[in-house]
Amino acid sequence: MTVTAQVREPNEINGFGRQPELVDSHVGARIRVCRKLQGHSQQQLAAALGLTFQQVQKYERGTNRVSASKLYEIARFLSVPIAYFFEELPETAGDTTAALDASNLDRRIHDFLRSPDGLELVDALTMISQPLFRRSLIQLVRTVAQQEACSSGSERPDQ
Repeated sequence: MTVTAQVREPNEINGFGRQPELVDSHVGARIRVCRKLQGHSQQQLAAALGLTFQQVQKYERGTNRVSASKLYEIARFLSVPIAYFFEELPETAGDTTAALDASNLDRRIHDFLRSPDGLELVDALTMISQPLFRRSLIQLVRTVAQQEACSSGSERPDQ
């Protein structure tokens, strides 16, 4: 009997040709945001789960899928319902332009929230208790983004 092994070439996404699925990225981003907002490090979460911090990084990036049992443990550690990790997950069952736009927007938001600037901005905004001040800052950010988009000739910086 001859056994042949299929060799997969590494790529720039995760090393072996699989781009993270939207659900995996979404769940990972929600884990990271919740963990950061609660002030936990990846090391603390990893220790609570019996994992290495590198495994937690892979979960948060969506590179590795979180099993149901690990998701349960993560939810308990972070004191959130399991459904929290799936909230705001876009419905992309139909291949419509609206669904694709929502998916692209969701991916951009998750990418931003994964960045240090995104987490710092969200953390700072949540510390502002007066809604009027928060709305003023949001309007300022929108104005700057619109001016940048106009100067670059596109509606959004990613186009």
